[in-house]
Amino acid sequence: MDGQDASQAAPVFILLGPPGAGKGTQARRLESAFGLVQLSTGDMLRAAVKSGTDAGRQAKAVMEAGDLVSDEIVTRILADRLAEPDTARGVILDGFPRTAAQAEALDALLRERGQRINAAISLEVDDVEMVTRISGRYTCAACGEGYHDSFKTPEMDGVCDNCGGTEMTRRADDSAETVGARLEAYHAQTAPLIAHYDAQGALTRVPAMGAIDDIARDLGAIVTRTRG
Repeated sequence: MDGQDASQAAPVFILLGPPGAGKGTQARRLESAFGLVQLSTGDMLRAAVKSGTDAGRQAKAVMEAGDLVSDEIVTRILADRLAEPDTARGVILDGFPRTAAQAEALDALLRERGQRINAAISLEVDDVEMVTRISGRYTCAACGEGYHDSFKTPEMDGVCDNCGGTEMTRRADDSAETVGARLEAYHAQTAPLIAHYDAQGALTRVPAMGAIDDIARDLGAIVTRTRG
């Protein structure tokens, strides 16, 4: 794609947002509505390792040694993935970039391919409400049905509405303290990305504490407006 007019190239969207903001849910909706492909770093790494690409073999060696996969290797894996035909209608990046250095590497890769960031969408949340939302979650151990201390409790206390199971579980990392720490880390890590894409004129902020359908409608309007 070297030298291709970026306006004719496959669009690239980035979803930014802390854990629990709904990135996965909204990415799946955008996939369905627009034929986009969601690309997450973890999925791409696993696929590259499984398929045995050059970058995948390097990533495997690094992971087996207990080290973190470098930005260079991740960018090469992304380059390989973008070259696959199913991405021709556009992609949604989820989990990459995470740092300013990764954002710059992504910019360089897209320039080489004649692509650009069509929109970097920041799902804006209220930290206090997010702690309540996430820390109140629990599931039925038998069937996986989800519940919440405030928003969705079983009709009979301690008994799953779906299967009648009586054992409920909570994720260890869903405690209020852990969620608060994760939000702080996210904001510290993402602040440079917000500034980076704001300076490019690609940043759009979307309130993400409302109804899923309303948020999906807002995101769909952004994709329609910016995909070229």
